[in-house]
Order: sequence, then C-alpha cells, then structure tokens
Amino acid sequence: MEVHRPAAGRLCYMIARMTGARRIFELGSGFGYSTLWFARAVAENGGGEVYHTVWDEALSREAQGYIERAGLSHIVRFRVSEATAALRDLPGPFDLIFNDIDKHGYPASLPLIKERLRQGGVLIVDNMLWSGRIFDAQQQDRNTEGIREATRMLFEDRDWSASLLPVRDGLVLALRR
Repeated sequence: MEVHRPAAGRLCYMIARMTGARRIFELGSGFGYSTLWFARAVAENGGGEVYHTVWDEALSREAQGYIERAGLSHIVRFRVSEATAALRDLPGPFDLIFNDIDKHGYPASLPLIKERLRQGGVLIVDNMLWSGRIFDAQQQDRNTEGIREATRMLFEDRDWSASLLPVRDGLVLALRR
C-alpha cells in the first residue's frame, strides 16, 4: 500500500460525509480501497449504495472479500464491466462520482458523468498530476493528453466549479453547478 493512499481515502470519506452522499458511483474501483471509504461514509450518512465497477473479475472478488470483512456488503453493489457502460446502464442521479478509469478515457467520460451527477453533486477525479508528467511538454502519450484535456474541460465548463488538490497523485474535486 502506498504511503499517501490513506490521505486520499480519508479525503474521499470526508467529502462524501460532508455532502451527505447516499448514492455513489465509482468509475474504475480496483481492489476496493476507495469503495471501503465511500461505503463507510454512506453508512454513516444513513445508508444508500456505492457502485464498485471494475473490468477484472479477480479484482472484483478481492474487493468483495475486503468489503465483507468490513461489514459493509449491504451498501456496495459490485459490477464487472467497463465502467462508463455500467454508468450508462444506471439511472441517475448520483450524489458523488469517483473517476479512476484509463486516463485517456477521462475526456469522453465527462459528458456522461455530468448527465448522471445531480446538481450540487461532487466529482472526484484521480491521478490528475500523473506523477508530474502533465507538466512536461515532452510527455504526449494518450493518457497524459487525456488528463490534460479533462482538466481543461472541467476548468472551462461553467457547469463545474473545480479545484486541483495535491493529495497523493492529484485529485480534481469538482462541484456540478
């Protein structure tokens, strides 16, 4: 486990608690670390649901075990699927959406996120500093360019109020106006 991961997890928990989030969707959930933080917040907010979405069946099983051991299985809905397809299949609105898909997919995911996130809802996007590669003009791979474009889109769209937080590998926190 990375040394800075707890700081990002606690921040996600705090944002979910402060906003009273009861319906959260994770685009790209991995082994369930952020899912656990969100599920704790939702439980403390009076209950609801957190959608854990990942392509890999083994990762999903690992996350299920992790969430079961924490006693939060009643909060989490597990989906093995491409994340944006899973979000497209579910009706909104969501109170909070966490985006951690392949970075080149960030720009294309934003219109769907905006459609599914309630007004006043919160978007958290992970890895927005990309280990500093976003600042290096020589870095022009599709993931780095995807992060740059998504950042530009969020900061220029009047429907979002966004801020870049230098926690872990950078989180963008955006309020849907």
